Amino acid sequence: MTGRGQHEKGPVVAGKAKLVCGQILIAEGNPLLDGPGVMRHESDGAIRIENGRITAVGRAAEIDAADTERVDHGRHLILPGFVDCHMHYAQTGMIASWGKRLIDWLNSYTFPEEARFSDPAYAREVAARTIDLKLAHGTTSFATYCTSERVSVDAIFEAAQAKGMAIAAGYTAMDRNVPEALMDTPEAAYEASEALIGAWHGNGRARYAITPRFAPTSTRPQLEKLGALWAAHPNCLMQTHLSEQVDEIAWVRDLFPDSRNYLDVYDAAGLLGKGGIFGHAIHLEDGEIDRLAETGASIAHCPTSNTFIGSGLFDLVGLTARGIPVGLATDTGGGSSFSMLRTMAAAYEIAQLRGQALHPSALLWLATEGSARVMHMAEEVGTLAPGSMADLVVLNLASTDDIAQATASAHDIWEAVFPTIMMGDDRAIAQVYVAGEAV
Repeated sequence: MTGRGQHEKGPVVAGKAKLVCGQILIAEGNPLLDGPGVMRHESDGAIRIENGRITAVGRAAEIDAADTERVDHGRHLILPGFVDCHMHYAQTGMIASWGKRLIDWLNSYTFPEEARFSDPAYAREVAARTIDLKLAHGTTSFATYCTSERVSVDAIFEAAQAKGMAIAAGYTAMDRNVPEALMDTPEAAYEASEALIGAWHGNGRARYAITPRFAPTSTRPQLEKLGALWAAHPNCLMQTHLSEQVDEIAWVRDLFPDSRNYLDVYDAAGLLGKGGIFGHAIHLEDGEIDRLAETGASIAHCPTSNTFIGSGLFDLVGLTARGIPVGLATDTGGGSSFSMLRTMAAAYEIAQLRGQALHPSALLWLATEGSARVMHMAEEVGTLAPGSMADLVVLNLASTDDIAQATASAHDIWEAVFPTIMMGDDRAIAQVYVAGEAV
C-alpha cells in the first residue's frame, strides 16, 4: 500500500476456490495518461478466487480450474467492484432535494437531516440502507463522511463489516456555522476521533478518515487539533472539501483573512499531504494546484453533485496531467445518484463541456483503481490483480432494450460497454462479489 502508512490486508474468507468466468478488463496502467491500450480485454476470461482473494486472472483456458467451483457469467463483463471515494451516508435520505446554492442547501436539508443521527436506531437504519444501495449499484468500497455523533461512525462501520466491505469513514468535525445540535469543540472532535481510530482503524477492512467538514465549519484551532491528530496517526486518511463554489471560496477568504488561499487554510493546519482527499476542487488557483501536486494529495471528482448544485466544471484532464491523483465519487446526497455508472456518465458530460472526450477505459479506471488509489487501498480493492480482495461487479451489457439495441452491432469492447456507462443503472448490475462471496 502506498501513502502515509501501511495497513494490514483484509480478512481471509475460507471456502472452496471459485473460477468466475466472463469477459474481463484488466488495467495494466492508467488509461487517462497512457491511453486505452493499457486496458487488456479477455473475451473468454476468468478470475480464480481462493480464501476471498484473487489468485489468478486472464484467459479461462490458461487458468488452473482444478478443485474449483465454476461460475459462468457468459458474455457479461466482470470488473473490480466500483469504488466511491467521497460520499455522505448521513445524507442518503435527502438525496435529490431541491435547492439553490451549496450554503442554502446545507442549511435547508443537510444539517437538519444530520441532526437526526443522535438517535442510534436511526443511524443504524440509514447505515444499513446505504450499504444495500451501494451494493445494489455495484459499489463495494467507499469513503464517507458521517456526522458529529460518534454513533454515526460506529453505525456505518458496523453495517459495512457485516457485509465484509472495505470502507473509510470518519467523525465529521464542526465547531462553528452549524446548528447547535451539530456543533462540537476542538477538544471534543479530537477526543472522539482518536477514540474511533482506536476502535475501527485496521479493524477488519475498516479504515479511518480524519474528517473536518470544510473550512467554513471549523475554526483554526479545530483544524490545528485535527492536523495534530493526523500527525499522530499518519496511517489514517484525511478528507475534507475544497473550492466547490465561488461564494464558498469568498466565505473562506472572509473567515481566514491571513491565509493565501483556500488550500492554505488546510496546509497551515497540517491537513495537506499524502492520504488527504479533497472533495470537488473545481475553482483552484495556480498556487493551489502546485501545492496539491507537490504534496501528493488527491482529489475526489463529484460530477453529478457539481451539476446538481451548479458548482462548475472540474478540470479532470488538466489536473491529472499535473500528476494529482483523481478518483470518482457520487457525493451523495449532494450528488444526485448512488450509481457509479451514472457518475461516469456525468464525468464524461462535464469533460465534453470542457472540450475533452474521455475514453470509456478512463471512466472505468476512475471508478475502480483510480478511486482506490485516492483512498490508498489499491493493493486491496479496485483491481483484478492477484493478491487483491475479490470484490467484483458483473455488468450485463444488454440490461435494457435501449442499451441492447445500441450494443448489438458493437465492433469492440468499448463500443459494447459505453452505452451501459451512459444509460445503465442498477439493472445492469448482474452480480456483486465481496471478498469472493456473491451478495
